[in-house]
Amino acid sequence: MHSKLEIPATMLANPWFGGLPENNRQGLLAAGEPLNLRAGEMLYRQGDAPSGFFGVVSGSLKVSTLREDGKEGILAVMEAGNWFGETSLFDGLPRPHDVTALQAAEVLVVGQPAFEGLMGSPPFAHAMCVLLSTRVRLLYGLVEDAMLRSTSTRVARRLLALARGDVTLARDSRLVVPVSQEALAMMLGVTRQTLSKELKALARDGVVTLGYGRIDILSLAALEARGEVG
Repeated sequence: MHSKLEIPATMLANPWFGGLPENNRQGLLAAGEPLNLRAGEMLYRQGDAPSGFFGVVSGSLKVSTLREDGKEGILAVMEAGNWFGETSLFDGLPRPHDVTALQAAEVLVVGQPAFEGLMGSPPFAHAMCVLLSTRVRLLYGLVEDAMLRSTSTRVARRLLALARGDVTLARDSRLVVPVSQEALAMMLGVTRQTLSKELKALARDGVVTLGYGRIDILSLAALEARGEVG
């Protein structure tokens, strides 16, 4: 039996992981093997066989895929506290996307046998159902935005999501979003020129300021208002 492990505060800040029963959190940490990734290093590629359930201890990773024209589309950003990789463990199919470190990152790798053992705990199995449901809601939201929302509304909504840690869904929004304009354009599937036009409009209206590799939110209320209209 493993002794009680110290859980980093950055991981506990994640609502899903922080909401797990203490024994399940400890079980995940005890079962995880640490893996350090350099910036730009891939955790796995699209088409790879299932290899584990992953928890981000530090740093961040992007979930991405290549479009038909060869350009990259970023689907999500996984920050500290996020756990992912469960889909292929459940259905046994190859990995559907690439996952790459955006910066130096430490990841815990929970192998499939250990993951299946944790699934024997009803509270953990229920938590995994909640995690999957959250993923489905996020994906439907992205599809709805792409189909029904204007570009300006989509930009505002994605900035709001990133302010909450993207898939983290943190309770509180931060006012500094650590994202480059190039990466944000890839998340939205628009050109840099189109994104630049929308961001300059937000900056001109005093909603954000633009920095190198970051966007500062000056008025969260104003950004939320931009994200509510069609």
